[in-house]
Amino acid sequence: MDDSSTTRAAKSPLAAGDRPTLKTIAYMTGLGITTVSRALKDAPDIGTETKERVRLVANQLGYQPNRAGVRLRTGKTNVIALVLSIEEELMGFTSQMVFGISEVLAGTQYHLVLTPHSHQKDPMVPVRYILDTASADGVIISRIAPDDPRVRLMTERNMPFATHGRTDMGIVHPFHDFDNEAFVYEAVAKLASKGRRRIAFLPPPATLSFYLHSRTGFERGLADFGLTEVSMGRISTETPLGDIRAYAETLMRSVNAPDGIISISGSSTIALVAGIEAAGKQLGKDADLVSKQSAEFLNWIRPEIYTVNEDVRQSGRELAKAVIARIDGVAPELLQSISKPTWSTVGPQD
Repeated sequence: MDDSSTTRAAKSPLAAGDRPTLKTIAYMTGLGITTVSRALKDAPDIGTETKERVRLVANQLGYQPNRAGVRLRTGKTNVIALVLSIEEELMGFTSQMVFGISEVLAGTQYHLVLTPHSHQKDPMVPVRYILDTASADGVIISRIAPDDPRVRLMTERNMPFATHGRTDMGIVHPFHDFDNEAFVYEAVAKLASKGRRRIAFLPPPATLSFYLHSRTGFERGLADFGLTEVSMGRISTETPLGDIRAYAETLMRSVNAPDGIISISGSSTIALVAGIEAAGKQLGKDADLVSKQSAEFLNWIRPEIYTVNEDVRQSGRELAKAVIARIDGVAPELLQSISKPTWSTVGPQD
C-alpha cells in the first residue's frame, strides 16, 4: 500500500473484533464504496492497478462478503447444501465426497454447507428445511431411491440439485453414479475365474436404487457363468457390523458355506472377514472375497481381498460441477455421468 493507505490504516474506524466491510476497504484505499465493490467483482471498467490495490487491502483485512447482504442484493445465498446421512460409509466416504466438492467450489463464489441427517428419520425433513428457508442455491443428495420424493419436491420447487445415484421415476435430473451393475458382474466373473461356484452377495438396502443395479449385475453374472447363489438372508450393508460378523461366521460354518463372497461396502467387508476367520476359514484358500471400497485400505488389512475402487472424491467433483451448471441453466440431461469400476493394483493380481 502507499503512504496514504498506511495513514488511513492507522486511523481506521475498524475496532478490534469488528468485521471488515466494503466501507472499511473504501476508507483505507481512499476509493468510493461502489468502486471497491466493482473492483472485487473484477469489473472490466476498473483499472488493473486499482483492482490489485483493493484486493491487497481486502486480503490484509480478511474481508469476506456478507452473505446476508449478498442475499438481499441478489436473492442468492452462494451456498451449496450437501445432505448426507450420518450413517454413510465409515471408511472415507463422507470426507472424500466433501473434499471433491470443495475442490470445485474453491474456484467459485459458492460455499459448502453440510446438512447431516439420519436415514432412520424422514429424509424429506432436511430438504424441506432448505427449500422453506431458501438457505441454499443448490442441493446435493445421496441415498437415492428409484422413486425418490426429494427429487420430485425439488423439481416441483425449481431448486437446482444433483443426486449421487439414479432414479427411475420419469424425471430427468442431474446425477453422478457409480456403475454398481458392472462392478458386481465383474466381481462374479473374477470369482468364476478362480474356480468358485457358490457365491454370496452382501447387498445395499433394498430401498435404494443401487440395490437394483447391483442385483441385476449379480444375477446376470450367475447366469452367464453357471454359478449358484448362497443367500445372505436379510443381511445388508446397513446391518450392524457385529451382526454381519456373526452371520458370516455362522454361514461359513454351515454345510452350504459359500466359496466366493461379494461385498459392496468396505466397512461391511471388515466385518465379513472377521466372521470368516472366526469360523476357522482362510481367505484365498477356503473362500475368495471381492469388495468395493471408497479408499484404499482393505488390502492393508488382508492382501488376499480382490478390491475395486469407487472414486468418491471424483464423484464429489462431478456433483459439484453438475449442480453449479444447473444453477446456471444448463439442461439436466447434459449433467448426467456414470463412473466405471477400477480394479485395485494393490491386492492379488491373478
